[in-house]
Amino acid sequence: MAMKRLLLISNSTQHGQGYLDHCEAEIRDFLRSVERVLFVPFALHDRPAYAEKVRQRMGPMGYEVTSLHEAPDPIEAVRGTQAIFIGGGNTFRLLDALYALDLLGPIRRQVEGGIPYLGASAGSNVACVTIKTTNDMPIVQPTGFDALNLVPFNINPHYIDPDPASTHQGETREERIREFHEVNDPPVVGLREGSMLRIEGSRVTLKGRTGARIFVKEQEPREFAPGASLDFLLAGPRP
Repeated sequence: MAMKRLLLISNSTQHGQGYLDHCEAEIRDFLRSVERVLFVPFALHDRPAYAEKVRQRMGPMGYEVTSLHEAPDPIEAVRGTQAIFIGGGNTFRLLDALYALDLLGPIRRQVEGGIPYLGASAGSNVACVTIKTTNDMPIVQPTGFDALNLVPFNINPHYIDPDPASTHQGETREERIREFHEVNDPPVVGLREGSMLRIEGSRVTLKGRTGARIFVKEQEPREFAPGASLDFLLAGPRP
């Protein structure tokens, strides 16, 4: 079997930097000799503008970007690409479009066959078991919450640590993830902005600068620093 390869980024824009600036070097190293990238712009309403933004950013990096919303046959476009990039935005809108176009299976088969998968924010969410740990509002109702299931865990992108000085009385991100584990099993990676997961076959490496907090059902959360090996995440719901 081909080696599954994914780069799952918490955020596409870091404070004080431009679009993809903080992860450009990692993207270049991850995509290696890829020349053509298929971009999936379904997480935002203005798909043409989103696609153009990605072309303007990735073109100078040496990649020819085609957008899935322009393809006369989206399934054939997925089958014929060298790499897939699913961008951020609203995760519910994104998953709804993937269901409507019957793209979950074709994308999954391509990635399982070795096609590199690049996801940012919502694009990282849909790579997981479900989208139940997204931060987004359900502005549309997809057929279900089951996602691409390319990895046996979930991600909470843009993870925010509790602020002891805050007067906010709503649930913290950690409390919401604990609620998730009251009725769901998959581990959850609280992926802080500036961090990303790189999956190469059976290896998972935490990349970036800010680390991650990992939640496993019925266990205390654990902190991991950039560079940490997280291979245990591929073991399934209860590593």
